[in-house]
This record gives sequence, structure tokens and C-alpha cells, in this order.
Amino acid sequence: MNAFDVGKLALIVATPTLLGAVVIYAPKWCAVVVEKWSHLRPAPPQPLGPPIQQLAADLRRLLRLHGELVASAHLAMRAHRLWAVEAAIGVRAIEAARALGVPHREPEMPGALTRSELLELLNALSASGLVLPAKVGPFTSDGRL
Repeated sequence: MNAFDVGKLALIVATPTLLGAVVIYAPKWCAVVVEKWSHLRPAPPQPLGPPIQQLAADLRRLLRLHGELVASAHLAMRAHRLWAVEAAIGVRAIEAARALGVPHREPEMPGALTRSELLELLNALSASGLVLPAKVGPFTSDGRL
């Protein structure tokens, strides 16, 4: 038996083992290659929040609801809901200000803007091109937002 025959025999014996190793380890190798390849490409930019169209629609809806509440039932019955709507207006107004780059104060609690701050922010948003109702307010007089 010469060296060529020994090589063929070794290849015949090792082939099933090598094929099995390829079947088992190839997916892991491919996953590593794909992971390394994906790190080479920069990640696409991600939005900071909801789309500006949705923010504007939410603000218009909340301002319309606020106007309806102000014009409706007795103050004692609507006070809690009115404050909640005003807080939601404040939260959405801050999100819209971030999205549009309008300078604003970051409150310590979400929606904790004073009456004057909220009016200034809504006017600044309107001035920056966000379509809001012409009349905004009146907001609660105690400043609880």
C-alpha cells in the first residue's frame, strides 16, 4: 500500500466527520460573520418620539377636548378630568417642542408646566409652524398641570 492509497483511505474515513462538523458549525460561523458585518455599517437614525403629525393631531384633539370640558358641566364635576387633560396637553407639547427644536423648560414631572409656561410653549409651537387651534385655554387658574 503506497502513500496515495493511505491518503485516499484517510479521506474516506474523515469525510463523514468533516461533513458533520460543517453541518453543525456552519450556522454558528455564518452568524458570527453576519454579526461582524452588521457592525461595520452604521445603524440607521431612530426617531426620538412619535411622528410630528401624530403629535399635532393629539394636541389638537386634546385642546378641543379641553375646550369642551371648560364649556360643559359644573366645575366640581369636571375639575379632575380638566387637570388630567391639561397635563396631557403639557406632555404632548413638550414632545412636539423636542421634535421641532423649540426651546422649552424641562419640568421635573411630566406635564408639570405652569399655566403661563404652557401658553408660551403652545404659542411658540404655533409660531414654529405647528397647526393648532387659534384660541387656547383658559387653563386652570391654580397652575396645577
